[in-house]
Amino acid sequence: MTPRARRALLTLVLFFTVCALAGTVLQRRVGAQSSADQSQLRDNLKTFTDVYALVEKNYAEPIAGDRADTAIYDGAIPGMLRVLDPHSNFYDPKSYAKLREDQRGHYYGVGMTIQLQHDPKGGKDHVYVIYPAEGTPAFRAGIHPGDYFVSIDGKPAEGMNVEQAAKTLKGPKGTHVKVVVARYGHTEPLTFDLVRDDIPHPSVDLKYEIRPGIGYVHLTQFMETSGQEVREAIDGFGNLKGLVLDLRSNPGGLLSQAVDISDHLLTKGQAIVSQRGRAYPDQNYVATHGNGGKSFPIVVLVNRSTASAAEIVSGALQDHDRALIVGETTFGKGLVQTVYDLSEHTMGLALTTYHYYTPSGRLIQRNYSGVSLFDYYYNHAGAQPANDTNREVKLTDAGRTVYGGGGITPDEKIVAPEANHFQEDLLYHDVFFRFAPIYMNNHTVDKNFQVDDAVLAEFKKYLQSENISFSDADIKGVSEWLKVRIKEKILTVQFGPVSGLRQLADWDPVLQKALSFLPEAQSLQEKAHKIALEHSQGHGNPQSLASR
Repeated sequence: MTPRARRALLTLVLFFTVCALAGTVLQRRVGAQSSADQSQLRDNLKTFTDVYALVEKNYAEPIAGDRADTAIYDGAIPGMLRVLDPHSNFYDPKSYAKLREDQRGHYYGVGMTIQLQHDPKGGKDHVYVIYPAEGTPAFRAGIHPGDYFVSIDGKPAEGMNVEQAAKTLKGPKGTHVKVVVARYGHTEPLTFDLVRDDIPHPSVDLKYEIRPGIGYVHLTQFMETSGQEVREAIDGFGNLKGLVLDLRSNPGGLLSQAVDISDHLLTKGQAIVSQRGRAYPDQNYVATHGNGGKSFPIVVLVNRSTASAAEIVSGALQDHDRALIVGETTFGKGLVQTVYDLSEHTMGLALTTYHYYTPSGRLIQRNYSGVSLFDYYYNHAGAQPANDTNREVKLTDAGRTVYGGGGITPDEKIVAPEANHFQEDLLYHDVFFRFAPIYMNNHTVDKNFQVDDAVLAEFKKYLQSENISFSDADIKGVSEWLKVRIKEKILTVQFGPVSGLRQLADWDPVLQKALSFLPEAQSLQEKAHKIALEHSQGHGNPQSLASR
């Protein structure tokens, strides 16, 4: 067996050992691990080792280099975990480092979001700058969305993938990296000497008063800084008359941050979430600080990609009638993973150890038995319960009916408008991202920039140059959508991504509809407060209804 294969196999043995240790903890809760169980584990490990040795020795092609790691990291370990549930996961060194970076909310680098894209003119793939984050070394130096790398730190960028480019751009704080980019309209590449810095990666990417007295907060994920970011955003609005918390497409993240954010919006002592499993004691989380008496109506905006920690916040606020949930039924992930470090903190195992329940006792996890991974993740409608008949029924504090077992059902349904064929074609060709640098090569804009007929005329010429077919009826049918998409990308080039995101939010028809439900959220909050007051005056604990 080659040294590479032995190392890969050692990783798998270590992985099984961690699983066995977790199982031992579990057995201490439910009974001593029998000698037969221990013997079976040893036999299973030996069987796998024998199989791997035979494959490594006799396979038609040598299992050398990265193939040995791939067989373990992408084959054996994920295959075992997929039998258990859709969310237990193994992180190889590269993916584990990315996980930790995402959780921390910062890294050392130059502050660019990059992506591998096909160059329609040159026929080659390039790593493009999607945008430099505001205030970062890349932004201050003048790197633009649409630039693509010619070289990074003296290394040719042609043939690089995103991971290789990102790794080269990152480095210790204070060190230099030389970046050469190509830009539309410039015959020669542009060279930038960037000094790496501590780059924040905030989970709140947009916060502003979307209407006078009405705050809007868009939370992209739950990482180590999310609780603080949301608190600072809300407190920064001053005397709020209402809040829209946008959790659309938020995949979740750290449970601790979901608890922190819920704590800031609920009343001290109210339940937030409970965890129940076999390997560890049950955990019950309550608001330990509370909102300090700050009272304002809340609308929480969700969609089918709202999951995990985002569903914990949504469920807690819904069960206590603290917020009106609007949008689409959420993803339905009610499993909690504990991350175990492997191989000196270079790899990790995210193993499902708990189910979580909302304050009313709802299990949000939807059924995944007999469902393919593809359908579970991507065919959301087909994997959800067809109706509420067989779902568990619970009550909110105010006695409203809510359902478990299939995500958070919104109090008010809002469905995003479906794109037509013309819109899908434009998005597929990424025309707005590509048009903006072309337009900015010959124009300057200020923050009062508007997309008028002259801008649309240039956009049509660009579509023609790219052989993208359209009619006047196509343009007229989605003219407002076109204008906001063009304006968003142009303002992103000129002023940064926050300006672009704000343009989208100001126009977003789903968000505008969500704002119209603030009066209902106010009535809901007043009703819940009245019921809580009645219970506190002699009718029992105001949490009693939530436990039914």
